[in-house]
Amino acid sequence: MSSTKPVVVYGASGYTGRLVCEYLREYNVPFIAAGRDANLVRQVMERVPGIETADYEVRQVEHNVGALTELFKGAKVVCNMVGPFITYGPTCAEAALAAGCHYLDTTGEQDWCMVADEQFGERYAAKGLLISPSAAHQFSTSDVAVHLALETPGVDSLDVISIWGGMPTKASTATIFTILMADHHYLEQNQYVKYPPAAHFEVVLPGQHQTSLVMSNWSSPHPVWHKRNPRVANCKVLGGVFNRAVMEQVVGMAQMVEEKIKPLSPDDQRKALAEVASQVQAGMPPRENQRINRSLDSVYATGAHKSVSVVIRGACNYKQTGLYQAFSAHQLVHGRPRAVGFASVCQAFGHREALAAQQYFGLLGEPVLSGDVSAVPSPVPASTLGRLNGAGVPAGVLQAVR
Repeated sequence: MSSTKPVVVYGASGYTGRLVCEYLREYNVPFIAAGRDANLVRQVMERVPGIETADYEVRQVEHNVGALTELFKGAKVVCNMVGPFITYGPTCAEAALAAGCHYLDTTGEQDWCMVADEQFGERYAAKGLLISPSAAHQFSTSDVAVHLALETPGVDSLDVISIWGGMPTKASTATIFTILMADHHYLEQNQYVKYPPAAHFEVVLPGQHQTSLVMSNWSSPHPVWHKRNPRVANCKVLGGVFNRAVMEQVVGMAQMVEEKIKPLSPDDQRKALAEVASQVQAGMPPRENQRINRSLDSVYATGAHKSVSVVIRGACNYKQTGLYQAFSAHQLVHGRPRAVGFASVCQAFGHREALAAQQYFGLLGEPVLSGDVSAVPSPVPASTLGRLNGAGVPAGVLQAVR
């Protein structure tokens, strides 16, 4: 049965899924809330603030290409909340492509982003469609900061940190353990270089006297997004949460995964990871509070003769995620993206537009820029930017300040 709604939120019963639906309501975008259990999805939707004013319906679907393709037919955009994405993402992306839909998800899994780029990017571009993993706080907000830094000509190397306050959801925890099993990479002269296993670092965050603990396991989509960006040669990304005790636990878990779980057979690995994940976070965290759940995204961009710093402070990273999804879906329903194939939210819709949406809803503050900041950068012609995706559509990496 084909959809009559332009957006399908797959995995709507989860913590993030309901936030996506909440912001789709704010944008007045009709949607289907879908999941494996229609009764559970319906119960969750009934608790979404103001949902009685939304134009939506609930649908049940099995997780296979055929069933998902049938559900997605007639829609324009699929917002996939079902992770870990390296496990479940390919099936959903395949179905969205077959149904002629743009694909968004909330992943922080670099290995899935690489798969999305290498296996789906050109195929989506050939149909004029966008595949945009990680349309989420991690790491779309830091990508806003990256693009603001790249407005200054002469910088080509990115040093990025994304850190937030709060606890991961049950689904995010499962994803974290999947991430701990994967390799993680940074860019060095436009080539992927692998971090050492369980790599972690002490860093000084802007506006904070004490050091913080961050990890390469949050190495993110940035190196994948910018691998073919002619403005970027080097890109390192680290991340974590403000709570040091939690980060010390995660570092210990990463080391445990290396020593005790990776040597196991694939089946035993899955069982062991599921067991540990359930012990760490088995419940649903409370709704976010701006006085508690804050975020910090910091970028240092350097070149041979230039240095720029961009800091963006915000609140409620899961709400930011829900809004990035709804903003992107709204843009796709009512217009055409600047980039097709594999691209970030900023490349597809504009970094200043994405920032404005978050500021409108009070989730991000004004970016703080310092260093060799260009007051009004000059636009760069598309011929200079080159072909940034499979369809050759410029991703708007360098734009004039409006």
